[in-house]
Amino acid sequence: MEIIERGAAGAARVAVIGGLHGDEPAGERIVRRLADRLPDPAETTGEGTVRLIVANEPALDAGVRYTDTDLNRAFPGDADSDEYERALAPELMAAVDGFDAVLAIHTSHSAPPPFAIYSELTPSVRRTVTALGVDHVLDAGGLRSTTLDSVVPHTVSVEVGRQGSEAAVDFGLEATRSFLRAHGALADESPIYQSVTVVEGLEEVPKGGGEPQVNFANFEEIPEGAVFASDDVYTHRVEEAGIVPVLASEHGYEDIFGLYGRITGTLDPQPSEERSPEL
Repeated sequence: MEIIERGAAGAARVAVIGGLHGDEPAGERIVRRLADRLPDPAETTGEGTVRLIVANEPALDAGVRYTDTDLNRAFPGDADSDEYERALAPELMAAVDGFDAVLAIHTSHSAPPPFAIYSELTPSVRRTVTALGVDHVLDAGGLRSTTLDSVVPHTVSVEVGRQGSEAAVDFGLEATRSFLRAHGALADESPIYQSVTVVEGLEEVPKGGGEPQVNFANFEEIPEGAVFASDDVYTHRVEEAGIVPVLASEHGYEDIFGLYGRITGTLDPQPSEERSPEL
């Protein structure tokens, strides 16, 4: 794990994490671009900090998702584990302990659009999500308890685009700069907030074997009775209205087609008088 400290315009302590998965290099590229563009702590008057983290260096070097186990399924981890990522997890948590806002950057083989993910809706998370420039956010609080956003307060994960694409890097860099503006760490221009559609994560959709087929795009409502996805083992027919896919992909994951979700409403920005950066 590599940690790079940069100065903040305000008093908030914020962190940006790239490279949780080694086959998603966009996060590392964004972190290093920010490291080149943001000032050193001694050059700023703000009392806060921007902590830039490249998380899983061995996996990034090898170009694989993980070396021993999926880091973003290994939290809170075990410092005494023989598995690299499981031992790394508590170190990463310690590196962002007590921070006011944390953003973790991801890409996937799933189709656009970019979207955000949270497990607990704190005021900091709300500020982040409504500033990123995404139209949808996944409420993953009921899905897993082993991801970074499920164990570290005020953390948002953002899926910035298709794995390996320059568009993902470009969008992710601008979304990250928007995150920094929203929390007062970057003062080059005023943050812009927008309402986002909230999708409650319901369950994973298992994949078996053979030739997979996915019939609906992310956040596209699946008609009742329609087949979302199938392979030689499974035929996933949706038996209720209002279901949308999330992270839908034929080849992005070994064991799932993605997730089922349900649109539950809209998350609006906080009123301006309540939107001062975290202190």
